[in-house]
Amino acid sequence: MPATPVTSASNSSTTLGSPAHPRVSVLGLGAMGAVLAGTLLAAGHPTTVWNRTHGRADTLRAAGAIEATSPAEAVSAADVVIVCLFDHASVHQTLDPIATHLAGTDLVNLTTTTPEQARELAAWSETHGIHHLDGGIMSVPEMIGHAGSEILYSGSPEVFGRRQDLLAHWGASTYLGPDAGRASLEDLAILSGMYVMFAGFLHGAAMVASAGVGAVEFAGRAAPFLAAMTGGLGGLAETVDARSYAAPGQQSLDFSDLSHIVRASAEAGVSTEAVQMVQNLITRQRDAGFGTEGFARIYESITDTTSRSHR
Repeated sequence: MPATPVTSASNSSTTLGSPAHPRVSVLGLGAMGAVLAGTLLAAGHPTTVWNRTHGRADTLRAAGAIEATSPAEAVSAADVVIVCLFDHASVHQTLDPIATHLAGTDLVNLTTTTPEQARELAAWSETHGIHHLDGGIMSVPEMIGHAGSEILYSGSPEVFGRRQDLLAHWGASTYLGPDAGRASLEDLAILSGMYVMFAGFLHGAAMVASAGVGAVEFAGRAAPFLAAMTGGLGGLAETVDARSYAAPGQQSLDFSDLSHIVRASAEAGVSTEAVQMVQNLITRQRDAGFGTEGFARIYESITDTTSRSHR
């Protein structure tokens, strides 16, 4: 099902506990959970909060939130329960004992989990009569509620439809369909690109440090180039979808050989792990006879290291 971007403005009514401002409970007050709760509180939603470690709710309580002493107490006061905890295990540790209290409630899980963990939570929720929506937050805490903030959602279309106004307080809301694991999948897939890019930058910073160049100076030269290179993602995507790696104009795998970067890294006395990983993907396809095809062909090395590496 194609993604449907939805950005909704909240209802202007200020009636507490009304359909326009449902009662909300937020479980988990880490850096992200506290901002999520504070944003809803500022928008006029009656907000109850709970955190395993006491003391995290002081600022929110001063702003008008109610601090619950237990998860059961928190969810009993809610129409919508927002969960933003450490991991999948902590979600079950918190929710399993109070499953009966959650029956009939809209549960929005914003804890970072794997797609299969999100699907498992959706199945668990259905068993207990809980309406589950999963989310992947594509923003840092400082962005929540501001331009550029986006959260991906998947799972119950009914919950997403009912809670669009509430979700819109945090940023753009993109619904990806009923598969509860889809939001997590896309969230982690996008983050994989970010982390590999950051690792590549840090690798480069380590290389130039051998010549006495500071990371800040290096970033000043690297950032504009890297930003410009993201313009090529669309072309890579078209190539991969078409599986047409021999099309004219693509940089070949032979030309993309990174052995010189690997050697220069070793000569600079830094680890070669980051660039060697990419070189290994290139080598696999070149050894299979595809050296004249485009760099995007390493996708075949990534998707299946056995049967597809020799396509």
